[in-house]
Amino acid sequence: MTAIWKMCRRHGTAAALATAALAAAWNASGAPAEAACGPQSGLVADSLALLATAQQHTTAWDGPTTGPKASPGKLVVYVAQDMRNGGVLGVSQGVQSAAAAIGWKLKIIDGVGTVAGRVSAINQAVALKPDGIVLGSVDAQEEAAAIRAAAQQGIKIVGWHSAAAAGPVQDPPIFTNVTTEAVNVAKVAAAYALQTTNCTAGAVIFWQSGDAIGIKKAEMMRDVIKACGSCKVLDYVNTPLADTAARMPQNTTSLLQRFGAGWTVGLGINDLYFDFAAPALRTAGVASSGPPRFISAGDGSVAAFDRVRSGSYQIGTVAEPLHEAGWQLIDELNRALAGQPPSGYVAPVHLVTKDNIQFDGGPKNIYDPDNNYERHYKAVWGSTAR
Repeated sequence: MTAIWKMCRRHGTAAALATAALAAAWNASGAPAEAACGPQSGLVADSLALLATAQQHTTAWDGPTTGPKASPGKLVVYVAQDMRNGGVLGVSQGVQSAAAAIGWKLKIIDGVGTVAGRVSAINQAVALKPDGIVLGSVDAQEEAAAIRAAAQQGIKIVGWHSAAAAGPVQDPPIFTNVTTEAVNVAKVAAAYALQTTNCTAGAVIFWQSGDAIGIKKAEMMRDVIKACGSCKVLDYVNTPLADTAARMPQNTTSLLQRFGAGWTVGLGINDLYFDFAAPALRTAGVASSGPPRFISAGDGSVAAFDRVRSGSYQIGTVAEPLHEAGWQLIDELNRALAGQPPSGYVAPVHLVTKDNIQFDGGPKNIYDPDNNYERHYKAVWGSTAR
């Protein structure tokens, strides 16, 4: 609370001084001393029920156990939206290990976080005449023309986070899009904000336009917070992920000035926002326990795991199984090349917190499910898989 008072006095605004008084209501764990959620119904109850399941440790494999045998010697290109994005990077690592296991050659091309860069990357990929292209968070509609051109060359295309929902995309033609269920990811993130504030959340939501899956998550988080009668959406901040380094420090400082300790939770569609918000809070003298405290509706980056593990500003991330997704993408591409339908598999939603990170962190410091997915995919691909 001392840090917030210092910040408020430094800026000298009556509004900031008033909101600073709210910090006195916070107990040692960072949650309000009074006002519990109590019985809930509708969207809030549904979200809290999902949250309970999403925090559990599961080891059973619920993915595909049958499919086509490996078609060796293929060339695949991974087109990355932006390799600075922890999710995109993590999926690329899974794709690399899966491609090696199935006996394929892989090339990675970085779209460097711009529309022009992504179009150029797809064009470069097509020029290599690959058997398949994996889109790493490249939005299907934004890059529709380039994706159509690739498909017209007979190249099989699969995507990760290329559309708002899992499954095939008709136009532009993508064999299947691999993602967890965006709506449920958002519900779990928002429900954790309610749970950790006893339904008194003052939330700021960070999102970006031109990103179908991100918009879907942001809108659902906003809906859940609004459905909680004692919670508030303080701001809904459109900040492109590619610009987080430049924008988030100032955004964070401005939000502290406007809302003080009334800003209890920061919700983002990606952990990347908090890579640059956390240092700004530290500079402002805000204790690492907050408020505010951050929760991400994806993707579970190494930096996010470090923050959650140490209790430094971020308290949760609805982590994607990034490496597992990479293996699924290669499996889906193998199905496309064999003329078979997609597997239809959608990985369950999972929230990583300080309470469960000891078994969900793994040696890679990302969410890597303890379900032997590599062994199961190799079994599907058969004896030609390494």
